[in-house]
Amino acid sequence: MKTLSIIRLIFLISVTVYFIYVSRKALFNLKTHGFYRFFIFEACLILVLINVPYWFLNPFLPLQIISWALLVISLYLLYQSISFLRKIGGSKEREQASANYKFENTANLVKVGIYKYIRHPMYGSLLFLSLGAFLKDISVYSIILTATAVLFIILTAKTEEKENINFFGPSYSEYMKATKMFIPYIF
Repeated sequence: MKTLSIIRLIFLISVTVYFIYVSRKALFNLKTHGFYRFFIFEACLILVLINVPYWFLNPFLPLQIISWALLVISLYLLYQSISFLRKIGGSKEREQASANYKFENTANLVKVGIYKYIRHPMYGSLLFLSLGAFLKDISVYSIILTATAVLFIILTAKTEEKENINFFGPSYSEYMKATKMFIPYIF
């Protein structure tokens, strides 16, 4: 086995153990968005790891340029979502959401910044990450992993929306009508 393959396998096992640890509450509750999110993390992790040898090969090919653009968008969405959640979202304990991370239990519905256009910028970030990693080396495995990631991104977002409607009430339903899920003006 090549050294890179051994390193990738050790990294995969280590990060998977970490994901299991931080998702341990959610993994036993199919009704939480955290259950589905675990599978997004795993699919994205494997996708990145199988395509890592191709990340810097032929950097000026059109697919590579598009891939890097998608990865930059992914980072931008992640940064924007965390910034606005911290500034405006606040935190409030939710009885029904005991499997959530603390930052997920926002007290205020955030509708400014990137949240003015999309409801799930963090999942949008994972969508762009998976698409960017997919374009590094298109193969049967990367197609399956990308499709898996996209499926679980949608399932996670839909489940979280039910949780948010229960918590925020009609204001979240109205917010849903005014925004897209992951990509402004499109989807």
